Amino acid sequence: MDILKEEPDIATCGEASDAASLIEQLPKADWSVVVLDISLPDRSGLDVLLELKEKRPDLPVLILSMLPEDQFAIRALQAGAAGYISKQNAPDELVRAIRRVLSGRKYVSDAMNEKMLNNLGTTGSQPLHASLSNREFQVMCLLASGKTVKEIADELYLSPKTIGTYRARILEKMNMQNNTELIRYVVENHLIG
Repeated sequence: MDILKEEPDIATCGEASDAASLIEQLPKADWSVVVLDISLPDRSGLDVLLELKEKRPDLPVLILSMLPEDQFAIRALQAGAAGYISKQNAPDELVRAIRRVLSGRKYVSDAMNEKMLNNLGTTGSQPLHASLSNREFQVMCLLASGKTVKEIADELYLSPKTIGTYRARILEKMNMQNNTELIRYVVENHLIG
């Protein structure tokens, strides 16, 4: 977060390389905001967000991610995030996002804000994946990226049987028969980068 060092009114108090470090620092930290990557090496950022909001409900969390904003921002906001910003945005946009959530407001990019406002007036049906839970959505994207059930289980610290159950629920909710249909859907809807 070198960009924040150039902002005299924003002090960087610490960094954590993984979820375990972040959760360990949380009780003794006097943070005004957390900038949280959605893709952590040891846990999903959305899972960490839920734990952060449980332990410190008033602490604003800005999600920073490479994952598509139009697919993950709403999920992050629903999980309690104060904002969502893509790593592809310019550094000054990150500073603007931090200032916005520090002021008690929500943040999404102008393009995402426009898309959300446009969707308010539509009566069309939601995409199939909108019915999935956050964990189901995560498992679907990992399956579509070519990972095996065992690899996903290891990454999410769950059993292969649990991942198999998630896979079955996903296929049922989305009225699909196999991973091939799932992969086609994910690719056609640009759900993974």
